Amino acid sequence: MIAQAAVLTIYEIYVSVQGESTHVGRPCTFVRLSACDLRCAWCDTPYAFTGGRKMSIDEVLAEVERIGCPLVEITGGEPLLQKDVYQLMQDLIGRDYEVLLETGGHVPIDEVPDEVVAIVDVKCPASGEAARMHWPNLDQLSPHDEVKFVIQDRADYEFARDVIGRYDLASRSAAVLVSPVHGVLEPRLLSEWMLADHLPARLQLQLHKYIWSPTTRGV
Repeated sequence: MIAQAAVLTIYEIYVSVQGESTHVGRPCTFVRLSACDLRCAWCDTPYAFTGGRKMSIDEVLAEVERIGCPLVEITGGEPLLQKDVYQLMQDLIGRDYEVLLETGGHVPIDEVPDEVVAIVDVKCPASGEAARMHWPNLDQLSPHDEVKFVIQDRADYEFARDVIGRYDLASRSAAVLVSPVHGVLEPRLLSEWMLADHLPARLQLQLHKYIWSPTTRGV
């Protein structure tokens, strides 16, 4: 029997400036996979819920190579819903790319290759998806991984503060990122809360939304 070639549903592949994580500001190739089974209230990529085109892993690798950027982020949608994404990540590592993974936190990360930097969302209450969190992921974190909270209001902030302390995330990950919902929560207010509590976290603003319009795609 001939083995079936690994195929992914890809929404887009493009190069831009990394807008989030501790890698903010670095040129980065983004490989955006289609489909997500979450419906976060503040989601900024609902267009990737559906659509896209089938691409073999070899085709994806060829496009990444054509772009020529050594930093690659696998994102979505929710990339871990597609089983062949693990092979893509392994193949990228094998070609000496630095690989980031952006994941919603509700799918187990235990099969993610060790070399990949997982940026794991913890969904806060205002997202409407907090109950979907796969909490064992926080026990699976590698020291180079990062954890992200998107904050819409004070209740979200207090939820994040509790999780950061309860799981000792500042010691278990490379960074804890606290990001205000763009255009909803003032960064100044979130900064004041963080400073008042001596929160062991990093304020994250989505750089690409300040460089380009927040609704611009492919950046």
